[in-house]
Amino acid sequence: MSKVWIALGSNMGDGRKNLDEAVENMNKNGVKVEKISTYIETEPYGYTEQDNFVNAVCIAETELSPRELLKTLLAIELEMGRVRLIRWGPRIIDLDILFYEDLIIDEEDLKVPHIEIQKRSFVLEPMDEISPEKVHPVFKKTVHELLLELNEQC
Repeated sequence: MSKVWIALGSNMGDGRKNLDEAVENMNKNGVKVEKISTYIETEPYGYTEQDNFVNAVCIAETELSPRELLKTLLAIELEMGRVRLIRWGPRIIDLDILFYEDLIIDEEDLKVPHIEIQKRSFVLEPMDEISPEKVHPVFKKTVHELLLELNEQC
């Protein structure tokens, strides 16, 4: 089993219910969620003309390969009704692979660790709650250190 960290976000309908449903769907599809952060409400990132988000991060175990995990998460998004119209736009659910063990993958459609973790407080804050000592394999800094650096920049 491999340990993975996944970001969850929603700003359409009942965001908390959508995150709960996504966790349930992951558990049914070979992604066993072991720990999840507190749900937090955050302002939109990128495209700001939309409702606030509910965000969380979970730690899960899976036997799926990174590519199979990506396909599974995309299928869950589609099944839950996600439609991609605007980059960073409104979404019923967003599931992003943050880390897959300590792997570094740089393919056109699969980048692990997620390439913008260090810029996103809505990812770093919930992750700091459940996994502050997780070391970013590229930056060689803990999640907690990345969050402190981000907060200093604001």
